[in-house]
Amino acid sequence: MIYREAGDFSTTYEADSQTFPIKFDRYRYYLVLAIAFGVIPFLVNDYWANAVLVPFLIYAIAAIGLNILTGYCGQVSLGTGGFMAVGAYAAYKLMTAFPDVSIIIHVLLAGGITAGVGVLFGLPSLRIKGFYLAVATLAAQFFLVWLFNRVPWFYNHSASGQISAPERTVIGIPVTGPNTEAWAQYLICLVFVFACAWLARNLTRGKLGRTWMAIRDMDIAAEIIGVNPLAAKLSAFAVSSFFIGIAGALFFAVYLGAVEVGEVFGIQKSFLVLFMIIIGGLGSIFGSFAGAAFLVLLPVLLKNILVGSLGWSTDLAAHFEFVIVGAMIIAFLIMEPHGLAQLWRVAKEKLRLWPFPH
Repeated sequence: MIYREAGDFSTTYEADSQTFPIKFDRYRYYLVLAIAFGVIPFLVNDYWANAVLVPFLIYAIAAIGLNILTGYCGQVSLGTGGFMAVGAYAAYKLMTAFPDVSIIIHVLLAGGITAGVGVLFGLPSLRIKGFYLAVATLAAQFFLVWLFNRVPWFYNHSASGQISAPERTVIGIPVTGPNTEAWAQYLICLVFVFACAWLARNLTRGKLGRTWMAIRDMDIAAEIIGVNPLAAKLSAFAVSSFFIGIAGALFFAVYLGAVEVGEVFGIQKSFLVLFMIIIGGLGSIFGSFAGAAFLVLLPVLLKNILVGSLGWSTDLAAHFEFVIVGAMIIAFLIMEPHGLAQLWRVAKEKLRLWPFPH
């Protein structure tokens, strides 16, 4: 009986078109933000930060970026790992070249550089689509990983070929390097997630988002009614790559601290983020968070249950994880293509009508 819009009414178009028209949804959203910003930083420890919270937040940014391109604009991409590598290496070069500049500026600039690279590799989308575009972005994935491995300038001619994040601070608090506290890692990632989700939500609800969805639904009809496919597709690649570049920069600088491109940003990373938006829900910001949460929590849960409680080997538990993820993807593609986000919407609709039949 508490989830009702009875008594909620709007007197302006702005209020009528807000993201959460029902008061209960708005209050729940504010409560989640209050807990995320005001409670968790005081409770988080190293295990929860490194195993769950920080990777979830970073993958959520990457999933939002890929969802803009694939879910909202309909352009299939398998190059997410390569674009994350661009963000990571751009952040590394900026951090070493300009040590006095804030890490926040470096991360944003790394996202901007990745956006430019994404537009470059998005040019084939003007002539090809579907499977052929997926192959083109897959080629970008392999090319970018090869480039970062073969050109010593990108890793400052290090003998190991590995890049390591130097220590950087925000208002005097270390957020990268070995002296970083768990709450600082979590909080800087949370700020970026909040900003990216807010920006993505507003973009997808505006004119630009409608052009993306028009291209996704039927590109020929969209062009006939005046949508510029060149601007729509390249803007989707740019915005998507910007978010993915930010995720890559945070993954390197804040989460891992040191990476080797072939091991961290390989094709597995591209498939992982793609699986997140498939399970979470294409064309949904909430689905990006749900998919990221599911695929970050699943390995932790299986490790604690199968390895910790039942005594399975780590390798067997990892293979079982692949089986579960594959089965989930097949099940969602057949029974609910819009993923966890659609299940959440259906549950809310039923709750609004309960206890009356639907």
